[in-house]
Amino acid sequence: MEEITIALVLLSAVVVSGIIARLMARLSPVAVPLPLVQIALGAVIASSAKFSVVLEPHIFFLLFLPPLLFVDGWRIPKEGLFRDGGTILELAFGLVLFTVVGVGFFINWLIPGIPLAVAFALAAILSPTDPIAVTAIAKRAPIPKRLMHILEGESLLNDASGLVCMQFAVAAALTGVFHPGAAVVTFFQLAIGGLAIGVGMTWAVIAVKNYVALRLGEETGSQILISLLIPFGAYLLAERLHCSGILAAVSAGITMSYAERSGQARAVTRMRRTAVWDTVQFTLNGIIFVLLGEQLPNIAAGAARVVQETGHHQPAWLIFYVLAITAALGLLRFAWVWVSFRFTRFSMDRKSRTVHKPSWRLLAATSLAGVRGAITLAGVLTLPFVLSDGTPFPARDLAIFLAAGVIITSMIVASIGLPLLLHRIELPPEPHGERQERRARLSAAEAAIKAIEERQHNLGEGKPDADLYAEAAARIMEGYRHRIEGKMKTGVDAEHLRKVEEIERQLILAGVEAERNEYYRLGRIGHLSDDIARKLVREADLVDARYANA
Repeated sequence: MEEITIALVLLSAVVVSGIIARLMARLSPVAVPLPLVQIALGAVIASSAKFSVVLEPHIFFLLFLPPLLFVDGWRIPKEGLFRDGGTILELAFGLVLFTVVGVGFFINWLIPGIPLAVAFALAAILSPTDPIAVTAIAKRAPIPKRLMHILEGESLLNDASGLVCMQFAVAAALTGVFHPGAAVVTFFQLAIGGLAIGVGMTWAVIAVKNYVALRLGEETGSQILISLLIPFGAYLLAERLHCSGILAAVSAGITMSYAERSGQARAVTRMRRTAVWDTVQFTLNGIIFVLLGEQLPNIAAGAARVVQETGHHQPAWLIFYVLAITAALGLLRFAWVWVSFRFTRFSMDRKSRTVHKPSWRLLAATSLAGVRGAITLAGVLTLPFVLSDGTPFPARDLAIFLAAGVIITSMIVASIGLPLLLHRIELPPEPHGERQERRARLSAAEAAIKAIEERQHNLGEGKPDADLYAEAAARIMEGYRHRIEGKMKTGVDAEHLRKVEEIERQLILAGVEAERNEYYRLGRIGHLSDDIARKLVREADLVDARYANA
């Protein structure tokens, strides 16, 4: 019974945190990241509740990481991932190794009480970045799309590389043995096996799912449940076969995005599945940070004991350690970004291709955007409690406290610094996404007109009311022809049509809102049954969603 109560309290805290964050966004000129609010709520729960949450590392790892990595892989823009693949790989793998080695030695030198293997594990788990936190921070100073795509791609891949490096470091701490050559071979075995399992299992599940849906019909609830089970299945199968479950979950997500391009799922399935995964992602991220706040008092007490063992009797040294590690991470990231840009520019010069020189502000913003988030927190909370011989894992509480402190500090610094750096900054030219969208809309409108003509002919052929089909088809095709004419024209006419389309969109939204309010009113006074009211409101919501995001 207590476990259910704890789960409900955590979920309620996630809901309340969203309300508080939105309220603070209206009242404060500085955007307050949602995770900071959730950590504060967790601390309030710890001080007022009569229960405490006991985290089992392996269970925590299984429950939180596979779905978060899966949905990141599923939703990341693939065109940006391939277009800026070189830059992303340099950040996601080169920077991770650079961070593990540089920050690992720095932590061990700064805090001798942390063994070198544990320092490397902490540095590895601090290397992944969190684009969700950056997106929340940058709402008032939007990050350029291309830079955001790079950060998303980096985050997806460095989640995997950082977590795998952490596992190697933890294994070294548990066994006391580490052979670099054997570790490299094992890494590639784990990586290749995990990637293959994620891809193969996802394709197999999708193929069977589509076959069953084609023969027996599609049931939306089952389709959503299958998507929720895939990351756990890929992770568990990979771990069972002694491969990387982390990479299996990531590759399963990427494979899912390609498999879904077949368009075999029904529209209602896609919409409901998106809503479910949005909820899952929001909930898991929120619970992780609320749990951190709930655990923070005990973690801080344990960290203070470790600090005292190093000869520093003042707890204020904890703050100094956090600030020093955060600064080291930022400096190493800035150095890597600068060197990476110089290397890219040198390569382009050799190929006689021009490359836009970014300003120091953009390089600094790229460095500052390396905010740590949920993956770092989930990973560090999975550090084992004991070594292989049964003795306590060295400096576990201190490592968790330092990771939490770096997360909080990086978010605060980015919340203040990113808007200042991105204010009126001159940005490099971005790919012509608008041109691609315009061509796609024209092509889709032409295909729609052709399909309507064929369907109208088939439906109305030989029927006495064939003129009704022709009239209905003409009305619908007129809208598509209007779109084609508006997209093909240039100059004043095109601008005029765009303004007319925007006015039409606003009027349609006003009409939809009035429809929905009327359905609710009729339901309240008993003139409309609940099931019919839900159906009509759902239809209005679909139209609203279509035009609100146009």
